[in-house]
Amino acid sequence: MLEGVWLKITIWIQSHLGRSFPVIMIALLVMAATIQRVPAWAQTSPVTAEPLGQANVRAAANIESTLIGEIRAGTRYPVIGRSALYPWVLITLPGTSQPYGWVFRDLVTIQGDLNSVPITEQSINSGVTPPEVTPLISFPSASELAPTTSATAPAPVETTSESPTGVTGAIAGEVNIRYGPGVEYPRVGVGRAGDVFTILMWHTQFEWVQIRYPQSPNGLAWIALNLLEVEGDLYSLPSTSQTVFNLPTLTPTPGVLEDAPVIGATPVPLSPEFRALGDQLWAMMLESGFDPQTSKLGAMFLMDLQTGEAVSFGSEFAFSGTSVNKISILTALYSVLNSSPDDAQAYTVANSMVCSENISTNQMLSIIGDGDPYTGANRVSDLLQQIGLQDTFIYTPFANDPYITPQAPRTRITEADQQSAEPDPYNQMTVNEMGGLLNSIYQCAANGTGPLVNTGTITQTECRQMLHVMNGNRIGNLIEAGVPAGVPIAHKHGWIDDTHGDAALVFSPGGAYIFVVMLHNPVWLEFVESEPLIEEMSRTVYNYFNPDAPMLEVRSDTVPARCDILGSPIITDLMNPFYSEMPTPTVP
Repeated sequence: MLEGVWLKITIWIQSHLGRSFPVIMIALLVMAATIQRVPAWAQTSPVTAEPLGQANVRAAANIESTLIGEIRAGTRYPVIGRSALYPWVLITLPGTSQPYGWVFRDLVTIQGDLNSVPITEQSINSGVTPPEVTPLISFPSASELAPTTSATAPAPVETTSESPTGVTGAIAGEVNIRYGPGVEYPRVGVGRAGDVFTILMWHTQFEWVQIRYPQSPNGLAWIALNLLEVEGDLYSLPSTSQTVFNLPTLTPTPGVLEDAPVIGATPVPLSPEFRALGDQLWAMMLESGFDPQTSKLGAMFLMDLQTGEAVSFGSEFAFSGTSVNKISILTALYSVLNSSPDDAQAYTVANSMVCSENISTNQMLSIIGDGDPYTGANRVSDLLQQIGLQDTFIYTPFANDPYITPQAPRTRITEADQQSAEPDPYNQMTVNEMGGLLNSIYQCAANGTGPLVNTGTITQTECRQMLHVMNGNRIGNLIEAGVPAGVPIAHKHGWIDDTHGDAALVFSPGGAYIFVVMLHNPVWLEFVESEPLIEEMSRTVYNYFNPDAPMLEVRSDTVPARCDILGSPIITDLMNPFYSEMPTPTVP
């Protein structure tokens, strides 16, 4: 099974290493003796690979082997083996128990721990005919994946129909651009759909091509060949067999962490400790694959309510407001109420903020809009602008409400990045502004001051009631899972297919703070990717504020499958004009 692989290695070593061959052969033979065989093919693999666009499947882990077929984005294929020698993975088709073939590692996105997959060099029967596979999700077209720009993204690539070599490569989707011909080399950029590069040479051993790339330290870079649509005769260009590309000293990438301006608050210089916390959260985001240079990205806002320090990254991105923006609707509702909510109104508020029920949310919009939810949505946005929030708005009721006759809502284009996170055109927010809104509610509740009080329409008691109802929101995950039970957390979560987030005001024993996180992945964002990240970030923040009693691991609470607010004391509290308690922690 491995004889052919070792023969190729032997020939290569003899031609490249000369007299040092015997010593290296001994090392390779030891490696061969330790290679594990893949266990029974019928076992289910917890690791999957999804093509970035399309990828060739081959009979062995090298580009000279027989081409078996092709896989495309939209389907996750179980990974059942990996090569110890080359960056290739062995996949099987979903729903089958037999190996299908080998795919080059840089052409796919790996979900799960690849190191847990057994090592093998198994060659596959090239006579396999793949069955028809229906993608789990549709992959966006080239027009949908059009290049985007943002403050953190690299400058757009100059495209031209003319090439000094006569050979160009066009990108159909998002791809990594690397310093050398392999995934082990550092990324020097990201290519997006529509980018066209001049190809300078091709590699004889790896399925990669060298391109002209001015953003690279030496003006050159490499892209996997399968990710390009080549125009011209590729093999008329020079070739190379070089396998080592030493990276020159790079200029450090400027940090993305920024002091976050907050409406109604005086900017406070960041302490080294608070900035280090922000850097740690940024590193966690990157390690989880949410990178603003790609289409899978995230943003965060954090504010210490004792010192006034505030830090963020990704503040330039407009996100779909999801249900997180119900905080804005709650605020606007209290701005129009002239007395405590009655029984029906209190139930509507609690059902919206605790159970996240959209029809109840639309009823809140109707109250704000004197019976018209669209007018109510416009008034919510007007209030946000009045207190200084320019990039957060909602102009339409929430969907799937049989009681509402659809209308053509208005929208507006803000200065926030309207492309990178593909925001809902009628319901948007940024992490900084949602954090600023939570701070305004806190200042109103704690001190009777701030932008909301200055409108003359919201009282300190009303702000405390808003915190009280948001503290009743219990979902057992996201930011909530990163703080101990008994710690009040006034928050609102939200998610749609491609965007997940949570915005919270946490009253911890070591001090109150605001924490907002939003994550985005085109088409579909898996909860197995978003939940652990947000929960660990939340735990990290909590431990910063409570170093003497840190939380050792995120908690997992059992939450009833059905949210039923009937009979909740929250409803009675909201109806009580004298209820004015501030949340306080009950843990030591």
